[in-house]
Amino acid sequence: MRRRLTAGAVATATGLALLVGLPTSPAAAAATVDYTVVADEGVSAADAIAAITAAGGTVLGSNAAVGTYRVSSSAADFKMKAARSAGLIGASVSKPIGRAPRTSPAVEQPITTATQGRPPRGVAADPLDDKLWGLTMIRADKAHTIEQGDRGVTVGVLDTGLDASNPDLAPNFSRRLSRNFAPDLVDVDGPCEVAGCVDPVGTDDGGHGTHVAGTIAAAANGSGVTGVAPKVTLVELKGGQDSGYFFLDPVVNALTYAGDAGLDVVNMSFYVDPWLYNCRSNAADGPEAQAEQRAIVAAMKRALRYAHARGVTLVGALGNEHTDLGDPQDDPTSPDYGSAPYPRDIDNADCLSMPAEGPHVIGVSAVGPSKAKSHYSNYGLEQISVAAPGGFTRDFFGTPQYNSAANNILSAYPLKVLQESGAVDANGEPTRPTVFKDCSSGTCGYYTYLAGTSMAAPHAAGVAALIISRYGHRDWWRGGLTMNPDQVERRLYRSATETACPEPRLRSYAQEGYAASFDAYCAGPKKFNGFYGHGIVDAYAAVGGR
Repeated sequence: MRRRLTAGAVATATGLALLVGLPTSPAAAAATVDYTVVADEGVSAADAIAAITAAGGTVLGSNAAVGTYRVSSSAADFKMKAARSAGLIGASVSKPIGRAPRTSPAVEQPITTATQGRPPRGVAADPLDDKLWGLTMIRADKAHTIEQGDRGVTVGVLDTGLDASNPDLAPNFSRRLSRNFAPDLVDVDGPCEVAGCVDPVGTDDGGHGTHVAGTIAAAANGSGVTGVAPKVTLVELKGGQDSGYFFLDPVVNALTYAGDAGLDVVNMSFYVDPWLYNCRSNAADGPEAQAEQRAIVAAMKRALRYAHARGVTLVGALGNEHTDLGDPQDDPTSPDYGSAPYPRDIDNADCLSMPAEGPHVIGVSAVGPSKAKSHYSNYGLEQISVAAPGGFTRDFFGTPQYNSAANNILSAYPLKVLQESGAVDANGEPTRPTVFKDCSSGTCGYYTYLAGTSMAAPHAAGVAALIISRYGHRDWWRGGLTMNPDQVERRLYRSATETACPEPRLRSYAQEGYAASFDAYCAGPKKFNGFYGHGIVDAYAAVGGR
C-alpha cells in the first residue's frame, strides 16, 4: 500500500489528502478553497447544486456516476453548512491550504542498506529475473508456458503515474487509454514540472506506480525483469499525487473512467487520505470530520460498485499497519494531512479503511520469500482474500538471507526519482548496491527493491489479468477480452495455494527486532485463514496448470 511520506490513490484534481479542522484566521476565511462535495443518495444533480450554492459554494465540475462535485468557496463555514445540508453528505478540502506531516511506517521506501545474502532463485527469462523470487513463488514462470497474457486485456494502475520510458513498460503501455486525474498540487508536490501542472501520461514523479506496473506486466523482452502477465496492456490511471497522497476526487474519477473505458483490472495500492479509518460517528471527531468521513465512504463505495458493474476486477493492498482489520486498534495517525493527528478509538462496526474494505475489492496481504506473513502486513478473516509476495527484509532469521534486500520485491523505477534520492548519479550510474541498471535492449532501464502490501497486490492483479487472458471472451463492441469480475475472483481463489497458519498461531516478530505490537494471531483453517485468506496466489494453477 502506497505510503511514502505517510504510512504504506476524471474530472477533478483532488484525492488522497483531505483537510480537516484547519484554523480559520481572517486571511484564511477570505481565501478561496476547493472542496470535493458528496451528495446524499438519490439527490438529483439540480438539488445537489442548489444545496452547494446555498452553502456558499460554486460548482466547478462533477462526476454524475458517484454524485461528487468539485466546488470552490471563500465561505469560512462552507464545510459546516455542507455537513448540515439535507441534500449533501459532507465536504472535504481537495486543494491544500495548509500542511501537516504524514506519519507512518516507511516500509516501501527503496531499500538502501541491507546485508546481501544469497538471493532466492527465480525465473531466468530476462537479465534480472533471477532476483524475482515472487514470480517463482506464484509459479508465474511456469504459467508463461501456457499463458503470457493477451494485448486485449487492460490493467489500470491507479497510482502515482507510470514511467513509460522504461524499456520493460514501453511495449505494453497504452498512451491512448491512459489518463492523469491528479494534477500536481504545489503545496504537497512542489513546483509543477509542466505548464498547467498536469504531468503528461507516461511519466511518474513519485515512483510507486512504476514499481507496481513492472510487477504486473513488465515485458519478457530480454531487458530488465519479467512481469506476472508480460503481454497484457498497461493503462496509467494517475490518481495519486507525486508526494504519495491519494485524494478522493481523482480516485473516484479514475475508477469511474476505468468502468467507462472497459478496463479489465484495476490495481489499488493505497488508502484514501487523510483518514486511515473513515468512521461514521467517532466520538473523537467533530461534526465536520464525521461528515467528511461518511462522504469518503459513500463516494468510494459508489465508485467501486460502478467499476465492478462494468466488468472491472478490483485488486487492493490490505495495508501496512500490521493490524487485524476485523479488530483495528487505536489510530494515532489520522488525519495525516491538513492538521495534527489525534488519538481515536476505532470501532470496527463503525469504521472502514478505503478502498481495502470497500465492496468487490480483492484484499491482498504480503508475505516474504519464506512464505511468512510480512511483519508490516495487515491481515484478518474479515477482509483478507489472498496473499502474495510483498517482501520482508528480515525474513529467514538465523540464515545468511536474513536482513537482505533480496528478500524484497525488485521492479522498475524511474531514473529521475532515483537520481533525486541520490541512488543514481548524474551519469546514470547506480550508487547503491540495491539499484540495478540494465541496458540490454539498447535503452537503459532502472530497478530497485521495495516492500509492502503495495508490492503484493500487483502480483494478484497480474494473475487476474492472466485469468482473463486465458478464459475471457471477445467483446466485439468494446474490443479486447472481457470476463465477469466475479468469475475472475472465484478462479483466483480456487487456484490459490492453501497455506496453513503457523504454529504457534500467535506469530511474534521479536526475533526480527520488532515490538510486541507487531505480534499477530492467525485464525482459521488452512482452507481460509487470517494470514493467507484462500491462499497464496498461483498463476500456473490459475491458467490451468497442475
